[in-house]
Amino acid sequence: MKPKIYLRSLGCPKNLVDSEVMLGLAARDGAEIVLDPEAADIVIVNTCGFIGDAKRESIETILDLARLKDADPTKRLVVTGCLVQRYGGDLQQSLPEVDAFLGTGDFDRLPQLLANRQALPDATGYGGAAHLLPDVTVPRVRTGQFFSAYLKVSEGCDHTCSFCIIPKIRGRHESRSVASVVEEAERLARDGVVELNLIGQDLTAYGRDRRDGSSLAALLRELCRVDGLRWIRLLYNYPRFVTDELLDTIAGEEKVCSYIDMPLQHISDAMLRTMRRERDGAAVRHMLRRIRERIPGVAIRTAFIVGFPGETAADFAELSAFVREFHFDRVGVFRYSREEGTAAAELPGQVPERVKGRRFDALMRVQGEVSAALHQALVGREVPVLACGDDERGRAYGRLPSQAPGIDGVVFLHGAPAPGSIGRARITAAHPYDFDADWVADHTRGPVAKIDVDRAEEYL
Repeated sequence: MKPKIYLRSLGCPKNLVDSEVMLGLAARDGAEIVLDPEAADIVIVNTCGFIGDAKRESIETILDLARLKDADPTKRLVVTGCLVQRYGGDLQQSLPEVDAFLGTGDFDRLPQLLANRQALPDATGYGGAAHLLPDVTVPRVRTGQFFSAYLKVSEGCDHTCSFCIIPKIRGRHESRSVASVVEEAERLARDGVVELNLIGQDLTAYGRDRRDGSSLAALLRELCRVDGLRWIRLLYNYPRFVTDELLDTIAGEEKVCSYIDMPLQHISDAMLRTMRRERDGAAVRHMLRRIRERIPGVAIRTAFIVGFPGETAADFAELSAFVREFHFDRVGVFRYSREEGTAAAELPGQVPERVKGRRFDALMRVQGEVSAALHQALVGREVPVLACGDDERGRAYGRLPSQAPGIDGVVFLHGAPAPGSIGRARITAAHPYDFDADWVADHTRGPVAKIDVDRAEEYL
């Protein structure tokens, strides 16, 4: 009798794709996928181990699902992902409730585990870097909205940012072939996907390791030829390899959303050096101006760390002024998390938590003012929107090309069409993160992936 499988995926979209591959492997071997953990024979938690908050969420989720074994001791609990790769041996000792551990480099062993539940992998060997980069031949069960999908084009990272543990978990950067990525995109489009979100730890480095002329710009041009795809969005563009060719491709290809997701982390020269970010503040400013010159109407999303070791009041003031000056469309702010195994964990000048909190609040207020002005500039305009259905409160909503799923805001729609429709809507009201809009017209042909608006200088 084949087992019933329930999987809880935590963390980033890259982790979600790993989870969908695990489900695909299990389903290929005849397992039944269920949505209720109480109905499952085997419960799987795919964990995140990036920063403190993510680790706590992973442990809490594991312990919560482990309680199901109290009522049914025959259930099995499997824990996978980054937390296992980072702390496998310790977890095996501290979590006896868990029946098996699978790291980031061996989750393809899941079918073997399902076939023989007594042959449990040993977690004590984990702790080094490992990843799997499945190609198009590996099955995948998608779990999100039918019209939108993530497509992992690479895995791992070659950078040495002092705050980041990912290279020590996932290992060195590795790119899939262009042919493999395009074939998977074609399959997704045949399944009804109209919005494709490309992901990787370092997206702009795509292809450089292959030594065959592959690049992110070349990949985009191939993906734009896939029938059925209408929006293509890039998530996590490391600053180092943002070439003019890439920017011109984003600007020139109608299907590519004019959206740059690029975590900058800071602007102070001292902080960038200590973070090992490879660029100084002047180079960052120059790059941002170049992006806006070459991609008219581009939306830029970035992220910053406050409270990094050694961050002074002057460093933070420079960061706040930078955010106010450059008018980013989307900003994520993170309090520095001191992670063992990273170079930054041993640095002097660790910033107190209360100071991190104050700086977090202050920077969010600055960005709130910028966002309010940028959003207000869209009121009364017609913009392209992807209809997404109803949220948990029954409100119809969609997203702009400048709103990535799960991390940016939404557009609440009056008169919305069926989910997956792409058309135009007129913005009627702006909020700090979201919009209200009236649906105007469907677009049955054409990508409609650009927003033709001027910067909102008059509002700032």
